[in-house]
Amino acid sequence: MTSDDAHCPGPPRAEPRLGVWENEGGLLATPLRLPAVDDAAGQAPRPWSATVALAGLPAEGAIRLVVRDVTLCIARSQGAVYALLDECSHGRVALSAGDVAGGLVECWLHGSCFDLATGIPTGPPATTPVPVYPVRIVDGVVEVALP
Repeated sequence: MTSDDAHCPGPPRAEPRLGVWENEGGLLATPLRLPAVDDAAGQAPRPWSATVALAGLPAEGAIRLVVRDVTLCIARSQGAVYALLDECSHGRVALSAGDVAGGLVECWLHGSCFDLATGIPTGPPATTPVPVYPVRIVDGVVEVALP
């Protein structure tokens, strides 16, 4: 996916809502559900798990890893690193096999695009976000906090 041929409908909205999608010209049949807020206040800290060397990630792309029984899509886009569940919420296929560009990952099966930072879909057919996980880089290694 490049910016020239991307069909994802623009940048994600600050406030996702049910409404008309420009590329479909109609209303979504299913309301958009937002991901759970990760509020660490008052909770035990999540353990950090080392995943991959930062040098092992493509500059604009994704890889699939299983960490503590969670299948992750570790992606880098526009210089930032992200971790999300490696399963499209619409087609139940690996997001890591899709194209990454502009802070989005596009599902290879039906073309749903997800914001890498929030997991929120930017247009149909997906209407349900995918879980995202906190990421940090320590000594050149990408670490992910899993529940």
